[in-house]
Amino acid sequence: MDFPLQLLMQTLADYLLPMCRVTGMFLIMAGIGVRNVPMRIKTGLVVMITLIIMPTLPPVVNPDLMSGQMFLEVLLQLMIGFALGFISLMFITTFVLAGQLLATQTGLGFASMVDPASGVNVPAIGQFYLILATLLFWVFDGHLIMIQMLVFSFDTLPINGQWWEVTSYWTVVEFGGWMFATALAIALAPIVSMLVVNLSFGIMTRAAPQLNIFSIGFPITMLAGLVILWLTLDTFLFHYDKQWQHSIDYSCRLIGC
Repeated sequence: MDFPLQLLMQTLADYLLPMCRVTGMFLIMAGIGVRNVPMRIKTGLVVMITLIIMPTLPPVVNPDLMSGQMFLEVLLQLMIGFALGFISLMFITTFVLAGQLLATQTGLGFASMVDPASGVNVPAIGQFYLILATLLFWVFDGHLIMIQMLVFSFDTLPINGQWWEVTSYWTVVEFGGWMFATALAIALAPIVSMLVVNLSFGIMTRAAPQLNIFSIGFPITMLAGLVILWLTLDTFLFHYDKQWQHSIDYSCRLIGC
């Protein structure tokens, strides 16, 4: 059975370009693109999603795989996928950053552990917030919403359409601002509470100079930090919902849906 070269090139191009966009998102997407997820699982998901999406897409106009235009088109599809996955990654990183702020202010930053997602040492509170946010991401079908965004991107940013505007990159930068603002909002109440605790230590030092505040202040600060963390944990879901809505809005702005 003979297959013309043009038919083979067309088939490979029709599968290659959607796979590049899907690969870009799954490589750094929250919950899936982490280091502790085996590469076989990522590859299987990429192939499965590509086989589902490809029949609904129009054929590639220029199927020449050896041309410079095809090389640029592959880079474009990878960048679109990376941008979508990076927004979800910044969404999860928001809570890790909030945990690091809390650990620094409460004196719990000494308790650190290796983050399996990034391979670096992070405070235990940041790791706790990361695990909690990741579990909520799976429970509320965040991975399915990201896949839905990926499917929508093929309608708003078709493979045979115009080049992606450079101004779309600014959307990712703006969402980075929301990441720091939300992390500060999560840590603001515990930071203010710890400021009151430290202020009380200062008053005690002035009232009783013979009191060795360094020997008793550190364990009391850590204990107060744990209590304050427990008391302010009920606001976590509120901040999670707000930040998730922001990530969806900015993902829609990124792909133009």
